[in-house]
Amino acid sequence: MKNTMSTLLRFLLFFVLAAPLVLFFMYAFSTRWFYPQVFPNEWTSSAFIRTLSDIRVRNGLRDSLGIAVIVSLLSLVFGLPAARVLGLRQFPGRQVAWLVLFLPTVVPPLAIGMGLNIILLRIGIAGTLTGVVLAHLVPTLPYVIFTLTGAFARFDENYEFQSLVLGASPIHTFIKITLPLIMPSLVVAVLFAFLISWSQYLLTLLIGSGRIITLPILLFSAASGGNPVSIAILSIIFLAPPIIVIGVTARQLRSGELREQF
Repeated sequence: MKNTMSTLLRFLLFFVLAAPLVLFFMYAFSTRWFYPQVFPNEWTSSAFIRTLSDIRVRNGLRDSLGIAVIVSLLSLVFGLPAARVLGLRQFPGRQVAWLVLFLPTVVPPLAIGMGLNIILLRIGIAGTLTGVVLAHLVPTLPYVIFTLTGAFARFDENYEFQSLVLGASPIHTFIKITLPLIMPSLVVAVLFAFLISWSQYLLTLLIGSGRIITLPILLFSAASGGNPVSIAILSIIFLAPPIIVIGVTARQLRSGELREQF
């Protein structure tokens, strides 16, 4: 009885997660699907190919990927030193620093977006790719720092000291000693940064001022239009990169676990 209930719950969970994706694919690769038809009568990829050929979609996909990759890299550049200090050192004001880092995760995004828009307008980078990247750093940095701080809280600096004593340079020590020890947390931090930046709609809309059109903006625009085929196609395109990134991340983490076992 217990096994049956467990199997049933797993099936229901899988159905809830998979049903929207199946529906998206059915709308994206079919035509003339009307109620009360259970399944489409005609299947075609013409609408999907036409959407991929749209210059706005291709530019939106390009800008979304570029912004997410740049934000992920910058989050590591700024977040890694901060996480090391917070994870390894005790200093006056440490709790205040944690509070400041935690605030962007609890303050309403609209308030953050309006404040950033005013600041970036004054310095002249609102409506630019640079402004959007800086705006995306605000919600991504806390998650990167939180993830890496946990890794450094368990980090043993004696490995670095031994490497330096044996004559290795600081850069060599960082590459050969520090990075392998924190690599799982580093991969997860990059995943968080990419996913948060990739899915940003409100900050991109406010800071981009209608000049930076990313895939989430196109998706929300299609959703307001009410065309199920366009919504389904853009949703599939929007979901593809995160699924690929999550799959690669899971594989990297899995391969790291296997290396540790052997």
